[in-house]
Amino acid sequence: MAAPIDNARKAILADRIFDGLRWHDHAAVLVHDSVIERIVDRDAVPDSFLQHRIPASGLLAPGFIDLQVNGGGGILLNDDPSADAMAAIARAHRAFGTTSCLPTFITDTLEKTKAVIAAAKSVAGRHGVLGLHLEGPFINPARAGIHRREHIAVADLRDVEWLSQLGKIGRSLITLAPERVPDGFIRELVARGIRVAAGHSEAGAADMQRAVRDGLTGVTHLFNAMPPMSGRSPGIIGTALGEPRLTAGLIVDGIHVDPVSVRAAFAAKGADAIALVTDAMPSVGRAGEADFELLGTRVHLQDGALRGDDGTLAGAHLDMASAVRNAVRLAHISLEDALRSASSTPAHFLGLERERGHLAAGACADLVALTDDLQVLAVWTEGSEFIVPDAPPTRLPK
Repeated sequence: MAAPIDNARKAILADRIFDGLRWHDHAAVLVHDSVIERIVDRDAVPDSFLQHRIPASGLLAPGFIDLQVNGGGGILLNDDPSADAMAAIARAHRAFGTTSCLPTFITDTLEKTKAVIAAAKSVAGRHGVLGLHLEGPFINPARAGIHRREHIAVADLRDVEWLSQLGKIGRSLITLAPERVPDGFIRELVARGIRVAAGHSEAGAADMQRAVRDGLTGVTHLFNAMPPMSGRSPGIIGTALGEPRLTAGLIVDGIHVDPVSVRAAFAAKGADAIALVTDAMPSVGRAGEADFELLGTRVHLQDGALRGDDGTLAGAHLDMASAVRNAVRLAHISLEDALRSASSTPAHFLGLERERGHLAAGACADLVALTDDLQVLAVWTEGSEFIVPDAPPTRLPK
C-alpha cells in the first residue's frame, strides 16, 4: 500500500540541479515546509513526498537575490516608502526568479528617508524583503546621475544616530561616496550592523583603501556613476577589481556596462565577488505603458534603456533572469558563475550564506526552475510555489 502524500513535504525533480557549487543530474530537492532537507537521486524520492517535475531539459537553481531594486510592477519605492510597497516590489520580481531582495530608496528628503527606514523595520524578513538599501543621500553631486542634487547631503557624524536604525532592519545597506563623509563615519555605521558600499562617487584609491579599512565591503553598480580607471588613477574601479574584500554589484543589461567590461570584472574578481543586480525601476513587471515619473523627471523606455529627457540613464529595465541570460550570452560568463553571482554571492555579502543562495540541508527552500534557454518556469519561496504566468504546471497528479 502506497504511503499517504504529506503536503508539508515536496520533492522537486529536475534533469539538472545546480546547488550553488556543483551539478546533480537526474536528482530531486527534498523540501519540508520552508526548509531544504537534502538532494537525492530521482529514484530515491520517498513515496510520501508530493512531486513537482521540471520539464525535460530544465534546470533547478537557488533563488535569485537582488541587492538593488528601486521598483517593479508599476511601483517606485521613492513614491511610496511603505512596507506594502516593498512587499509589492518583491512580489513583482518573483516571476523573474528573484526570491528575495533589498528594495532600494534613492536620494530624497530626510523626512522620507526616515519614513522608509521605519517602514522597512516592519516588513524585513517577510514577503521576500531582506532589508533596505539606501542609495544616498551622502553621494557626490558630480556623479549624481538621476539623483536630485537638492537632496544630496554632506555627512556629519551626528547623522550616524538616525542612520543607526538601519542596523535594526534585517540586512541593510547604504551606498555613499567615501570622499564625502568624515573620518570614522563608515566605521561607526559598520559597528551598528550596517553594510556600506561606495557609489555615485569620485573617491580616489587612497579614499577607497581607507574606507575598506573602516569596513566598507561593497561597490554599487561597478563602472557606473564613477570615474573611469586609468593606469595612474585606479580610483573606485581599480580598487574594486583588485581588493578581495569588496563585492561589486554589476548591471548586466548590455547598456550600463559593455560585455567586454563585464568579462574583465569576472576575470579580475571571480563570480564569488561579483553580484548581479538589476537596479530595476517600476517598468519591470508592469503591464502597459513603461514610462514613469522619477522624482519629478519623466523617464522613457527606449531600446531597452530607461532615460530622462536629457538622456541620463535612470536605473534599468532589467530583471534577474535576464541579467543571468545576458551574462551568459553577451559576456560569455559560464552558467555556473552567472547563477552564483545571482544567488550565493549576494547571500554571502549579506551574511546569509547559511540560509540562502545554495541548495543544501537546512537552507531556506528558495528555488528557481529555468528552461535550457534560461527562461523562468517556476519559483519557490520558502517552499511555496509561485505560479509564473504561462509556465507549464510542475505538480504531478496524485
